[in-house]
Amino acid sequence: MATDNPPGLDYRQLGLVCGIEIHQQLDTACKLFCGCPTVHREVEDSNFEFFRYLRPSRGELGQIDRAALEEVLVSRKFHYKCYDTTCLVEADEEPPSEIDPQALKISLVIARLLNMLIVDEVFTMRKMVIDGSNTSGFQRTAFIGSNGCIQTDQGPVGIDILCLEEEAARIIEDRGDSLVYSLDRLGIPLVEIGTAPDIVSPAHAREVASYLGMILRSTGQVKRGLGTIRQDVNVSIRGGARVEIKGVQALNLVDKIVELEALRQVKLLQIREELNRRQAAVDGSIFDVTAIFSGTDSKVLARSIKNGGVVLACRLAGFAGLLGRQIQPGRRLGTEISDRAKRAGVGGIFHSDELPAYGITAAEVGAVRDQLQAGEEYAVIMVTGPEERARKAMDAVFVRAREAMAVVPEETRRATPNGCSEYMRPLPGSARMYPETDVPSVAITAEMLDGLELPELFIARSERFARDYGLNPELARVMAASPNYQLFEEISSRIQLSPSIVVRALETIPIELAREGVDVSVLSDDHFKEALKLVAEGRIAKEGLAELFCALAKDPGRSVDDAVSASGLAGVDEAEVARIVQAIVADRLELVHSKGERAVAPLMGLVMKELRGKVDGALVSAILKKEIQNILIK
Repeated sequence: MATDNPPGLDYRQLGLVCGIEIHQQLDTACKLFCGCPTVHREVEDSNFEFFRYLRPSRGELGQIDRAALEEVLVSRKFHYKCYDTTCLVEADEEPPSEIDPQALKISLVIARLLNMLIVDEVFTMRKMVIDGSNTSGFQRTAFIGSNGCIQTDQGPVGIDILCLEEEAARIIEDRGDSLVYSLDRLGIPLVEIGTAPDIVSPAHAREVASYLGMILRSTGQVKRGLGTIRQDVNVSIRGGARVEIKGVQALNLVDKIVELEALRQVKLLQIREELNRRQAAVDGSIFDVTAIFSGTDSKVLARSIKNGGVVLACRLAGFAGLLGRQIQPGRRLGTEISDRAKRAGVGGIFHSDELPAYGITAAEVGAVRDQLQAGEEYAVIMVTGPEERARKAMDAVFVRAREAMAVVPEETRRATPNGCSEYMRPLPGSARMYPETDVPSVAITAEMLDGLELPELFIARSERFARDYGLNPELARVMAASPNYQLFEEISSRIQLSPSIVVRALETIPIELAREGVDVSVLSDDHFKEALKLVAEGRIAKEGLAELFCALAKDPGRSVDDAVSASGLAGVDEAEVARIVQAIVADRLELVHSKGERAVAPLMGLVMKELRGKVDGALVSAILKKEIQNILIK
């Protein structure tokens, strides 16, 4: 876990500025602009597909967004997998419908929970996206509210924006020259929540993300599971630049992402200072060094040349030794430059700080240096591929190298599983937005807002469960966040049973059975109610609940009483329990004499195995302790 002040990083002194964007799918019946269901489909269910090529268009002010321009650096073909639930709106062959009223209502509830100023009229805009994730080349988004606020341990954090927008298509396969997307996810309603840059440390970022997630889940109307919620983190330090890191899916990575981005910017500023001290320069000269590698042992270069590719090289004055300088764990300045080259469609770069390697010999490196007239103070970078791509890649290398001498670049980056990040594209600007003329606006009336029912937040519910039902804080949090919280309250109010037993029956046991392959989804509320009623009446022991639920899952149509009888879980009287305990203890007198009262634990397991959940463990324990004491007294 990240810490607020790891060695060498004082975030206040660094001037850390941080904000978070949360993207959460809403659990609606229909997609945002059509009547298609919001269910995820298996790719194998696809029954047809089509393909598109996308090009950037000009925004409202007549400009083309810089991020969109880079997306078309390499022309790609986009394939879309469709299903029997795919409509013409999703294929961009038919105008969209009006905003889904259920999605709009949920977004208004969330805005109220975040204390936001809600707009008088909702207008839909188009946000240019031409990476293939939208069939139309843009994402529809509607501004809902602003000027909200939440309270945290580090003080108030502003909520600047809440938008209602359509989810992007799900990427299935990257084939290099083409990408394959699935349209099942496209158009699912999504709320985007953006905080003000009020976050002061990595741990604070995690706290804010956790609190916002709690608010969203408290509505009971958001989707759950992998990919249904994503966090983007915006980070900068004094002298650095705003960087947006997208796709942080795990909450426990948020603090690490902030920590390592701050570290990356610190390291890049140190490299800039060193480059300026060396009076580094990028002359922009590109050299064709293909002939040097005509007989190379490098498999990558040999394969590229055989397929008609070239090997191009450049020299960077004053960069020697700095391309290998680490800026994040496992990532170096050379990795940053390689990320840019990859956007042009090549596999990456080779640079002199890591050579000889990859089958490239010291003699070949020396020959390249001779052709480039690059002394030891120069770094040498090579790329390979079709000539047009290789030259575009080399141009990208020059752009990133010049940035290294001048600035920490503003950019959008992709989170990696270890908390680092990699380049995606430049930060988008205002040119990516323009009006959506196919969707009518929606007036937000006082009647609409007055009719909203605000849910009880998990935090408040957890405190109430601890206070009213005597649950410990951990069980109270588990039950408060559960979809079964209303069932818990109903059972606890009607059945005289320890609330902790109810929590275990509703939450813990089903999870344990599911891990063993039992289909607990078929268990109904009535199954839980009747089973716990039997426990309260003493007709079965709480230890028998797991076996009972397993029996009911196999045949959910049978009654709970029948399942109890068929499973042999009917309770036994105290005299029978005593007889079984005495028999087991008599067979293991040596264990009792050697361990004394410590023999209770191993003998308890044997007795409960014999009784198979037919009797309460507390009763067994009391009888067993009494029997052992009687033997020890003798």
